[in-house]
Amino acid sequence: MKVLSVVGNRPQFVKSGPVSAALRAAGIEEVGLHTGQHWDPDLSDVFYDELGLPEPRYRLDLHTADAETMRPAIAAALAEERPDWTLVFGDTNSTLAGAQAAEDAGVPSAHVEAGLRSGDLSMPEEHNRIAVDAMAELLLCPNERSRETLVAEGVSGRIEVVGDVMRDALDLFLPIATRTPTPYPQPYAVLTLHRAANTEPEQLRRIVSEVTATGWSFVFPIHPRTRHVLDGHGIRLAPTVRSIAPVGYLEMLSLVAGASRVVTDSGGLQKEAYWLGVPCITLRPSTEWVDTVRVGANVLVDPADPRELGRALTDARFPADAPPLYGDGHAAERVAASLADRV
Repeated sequence: MKVLSVVGNRPQFVKSGPVSAALRAAGIEEVGLHTGQHWDPDLSDVFYDELGLPEPRYRLDLHTADAETMRPAIAAALAEERPDWTLVFGDTNSTLAGAQAAEDAGVPSAHVEAGLRSGDLSMPEEHNRIAVDAMAELLLCPNERSRETLVAEGVSGRIEVVGDVMRDALDLFLPIATRTPTPYPQPYAVLTLHRAANTEPEQLRRIVSEVTATGWSFVFPIHPRTRHVLDGHGIRLAPTVRSIAPVGYLEMLSLVAGASRVVTDSGGLQKEAYWLGVPCITLRPSTEWVDTVRVGANVLVDPADPRELGRALTDARFPADAPPLYGDGHAAERVAASLADRV
């Protein structure tokens, strides 16, 4: 059996690490394709190096997030390889392009993280999730809630609950990541911002102003898109906000593990904070990881009016009775078994 895995951004590189290992262990040939959606070395190559990912057979190097630009190039790779499955991860434009190209090529697609919904159709990611799930022949869900969502939507593909492969990655790499203590004086909060809505200049200016007003100390790994807006519009960070270059997966795990709070608009960091027992404040009006909010470990602050950020930071607590969420660290094995069990 052969699988073509389509990845293109930082979280997808992390997710593909344990899956690649599980595919090899199951005797399944994997062909990697990197769309180039994230092409900055700090957001791309560093993860291949750190996670020991096999070098992708196809590097499109398109330097774009446009799905329609990626689609024909992925279809060409599929026509060359004729795999049994196209494997796509998450909710990015690379995910959408991979699923669409698979449909064009007549190759069945399998979607890791199927069934997640934020309910916010203003987010491009929400449209991608819905579209990819409608096309996928195999829907690999992180939890029962996701499965129930897909059943209610009446998708035609086979639905299986496998857990979250990012939990597999965290369990594997956390002992390595925390061998060296973080160099930043505690207490500190981790801050990340990268979503398009939050990097609109005036929106970003409001967020930075409120971050400063909290008086908290932050460590802020700055995404290239965010750095471009900060520099281009003269948005200055306070001395309490320590800006650093984007970091690799291992350094980010160490950074979050040592933090007292996480403030983010990332989906993946919401889960990682939960697994590490760190309270999270999410700068979004909605989240696809709704269970983290329902159990009280994650608080949503609308970035259009972020004045509640200071109170959220002060009040945030990680619940002592937080239940296990999103799998047990063996999701990648179940993904490989589900792909092998093609009906």
